[in-house]
Amino acid sequence: KPYRETGIDERFIIKDGDFVVLQRGDVYKAVQIQKKRKVIFEKQWFFLDNAVGELYGSTFEVASGGSLQPRKSKHPEIPAEVKESGMDNRNIVDDGRSQKLTRDDIETLKEQGLKGQEIVQQLVENSTTFRDKTEFAQEKYIKKKKKKYENIITILKPSTRILALMYHGREPGKICHLRYDTLAQMLTLGNIHAGSKVIVFETCAGLVLGAVMERMGGYGSVIQMYPGGGPTRAATDSFGFPEHFHRTLHEFPLCKVKALLAGTLSPDEEGKDSVDGPAAEHLDTTAGQLIDGIFHFILHLLQAQEKKVKMEEKRKKLSAAAALLQGRNADGLVVASRFHPCPVLLTLLRFVAPSRPFVVYCQYREPLIECYSKLREQGGVINLRLSETWLRHYQVLPNRTHPVLLMSGGGGYILSGTTIDDSASASGPQKAEEPAPKRIKLQETVA
Repeated sequence: KPYRETGIDERFIIKDGDFVVLQRGDVYKAVQIQKKRKVIFEKQWFFLDNAVGELYGSTFEVASGGSLQPRKSKHPEIPAEVKESGMDNRNIVDDGRSQKLTRDDIETLKEQGLKGQEIVQQLVENSTTFRDKTEFAQEKYIKKKKKKYENIITILKPSTRILALMYHGREPGKICHLRYDTLAQMLTLGNIHAGSKVIVFETCAGLVLGAVMERMGGYGSVIQMYPGGGPTRAATDSFGFPEHFHRTLHEFPLCKVKALLAGTLSPDEEGKDSVDGPAAEHLDTTAGQLIDGIFHFILHLLQAQEKKVKMEEKRKKLSAAAALLQGRNADGLVVASRFHPCPVLLTLLRFVAPSRPFVVYCQYREPLIECYSKLREQGGVINLRLSETWLRHYQVLPNRTHPVLLMSGGGGYILSGTTIDDSASASGPQKAEEPAPKRIKLQETVA
């Protein structure tokens, strides 16, 4: 490949097996590069074989047969021969008759091999009202038609910002409506950096976990606390982290936290499920039935052995995570889940060392207000701050700069603070002692 010969860093070159993000306009999709695998994106199917060896950020055009062709030059937004424009749009009637080309004509143009830009130009030339539109309306018309007929795909390298935009735009419910600017504030308030030990509890499809791992750069330790039978890491896998990143990742079930705090956790109990082989029942003496019985017997033994290996791996992971948590010296805590954060936060804060930050995200304000009150009552934390993130997009164009009409209404709420070494808080809430002068005055009044 030409780029391999120029000495460009391998990280910037698309390789077979890489996780990438496809972009078309404001729409994103995370996929894995696999040769001869059909990918469907925005009602268009194609193969990613030709993308291997190209640079990340390259733009491709979908050719006939689903192959990708690198797009070298940019076409003008408005055809050179069209420069006329109207003063206003008051006399334009949208009755569906202004376009001379029918749908069949457009399909015929596609079959003839015309590219998207050429089809757009044909639409402009066959529109009876295009020259009467204002210059702004003409640009909007061309942009709309290009989005529909131009099959342009850009391949991006996954990152926290891009994946957060993708999830928030397509499936915000899966990430608890966590907006990318809110996620950026969480990483800053949590002081996430390389070499630290961070506890993460999230139900955002692994997006927050992946963001923490990306910020740490493969150095340090991340303990993922998970509810249910196992951790969810769909978004984490889309980052395509190298192998040494995964060696810093540990997992621990939330249901065993109480046992760990009480000192009664026994990892050996995880593997006490029966893995004994089946009894040789109903083995008839006929040859066919005997062979069939032996086959099922061997299959069950293999399945039992595989289950035993998995249970052993699970025990090792549990022991490693427990060893990290038992020191109660974590450098930070990040919580972002659909569950009520208060009981989770109060429990997991016991594993965080003094003078360390913690940050909690919630889509709603009321649960964080309860957390705020509980922490003030319990003590052991300072610098408590409950904030709402706010972001507004602007369209910046000549004579058309204004806020974007369609934008998210809210970015959720963040509760942040810092732990302190408050041994008194461990025995329960303590009533603050009154100052000496006030106490003396009170006694004199009572007397």
